[in-house]
Amino acid sequence: MDGQAVAHRASGQHRALEWRRRPDAPSAAVLVLHGGQEHGVHRPGPVNLPGLRMRPFARAVERATAGAGVAVGVVRYRCRGWNGDRADAARDTTAALQDLAEELGPIPTVLIGHSMGGRAALRAAGHPCVTGVVALAPWCPEGEPCDQLEGRRVVVLHGERDKITDPGAAAVFATRARSAGAHTAGYLVARSGHTLLHRAPTWHRTTAELTAGLLGLGRLPAAVSAALALPADDGGGLRLPL
Repeated sequence: MDGQAVAHRASGQHRALEWRRRPDAPSAAVLVLHGGQEHGVHRPGPVNLPGLRMRPFARAVERATAGAGVAVGVVRYRCRGWNGDRADAARDTTAALQDLAEELGPIPTVLIGHSMGGRAALRAAGHPCVTGVVALAPWCPEGEPCDQLEGRRVVVLHGERDKITDPGAAAVFATRARSAGAHTAGYLVARSGHTLLHRAPTWHRTTAELTAGLLGLGRLPAAVSAALALPADDGGGLRLPL
């Protein structure tokens, strides 16, 4: 545990950023954000299933970026829920990004978020460090702000059988974000739902490959690169098959 984390805990302050891997001189960073619920002011418990679900994603990213000087961390939430206008998960993500910038400097950062964590990642992506987002089954309610995504590259993966968050709503959000200046692409994951458990290896591998590609450590799939390059008034490329 680093000195700043000790200081936060000693003072009773919540520290939103927790490192899994932190090289001495990182050139880039990835933050992983788990899901939650619409309402819930209690702190996540010691056995946090949404957090456990994201561990294989973090491990896959660590393997895909091994030796490249990429720091990998997770965002720790103060509350289980989004909680309306409080947007607690987004506030915690912004706090984690501020800690990241203070500790490592303004290095390019990719956010990976599932469900509520996807919404938090998209909402916090206006932070200067953030260059890309991989949103997994993101919660994208009508009217969700998107202007903060200008200039960012955003890839959305959504299970076609998702009954919790709507793939259609995510596609609408991505189209709006493109009109606001974001570069967007999206996969529709066949035969998979919201929990990311069915076809889990595909979710893990694809997310890691996309993250490495967004950091310039590998090639993005040709279809994704083409979709990201589409003009703002073209809504294509948001439901690539996977």
